[in-house]
Amino acid sequence: MIELNDDKCMHCGACVGACPANAIYLNEVILDFNDDCTDCGLCVRACPVGALSLIRTRGLKVPAATA
Repeated sequence: MIELNDDKCMHCGACVGACPANAIYLNEVILDFNDDCTDCGLCVRACPVGALSLIRTRGLKVPAATA
């Protein structure tokens, strides 16, 4: 899972160009990831200000929804 720090993001588009899955949407106000994101981390490495982080979720257990 990719986590965005909105305070650091300058909306430069470096992450968009680095994404092989075309999973990043960017405009003047918003940066978002769609379901095509594979968590490869290339966007994280491309970000010049460190606004993106790759959060490993493997092995985490999500509690079952209660009725």
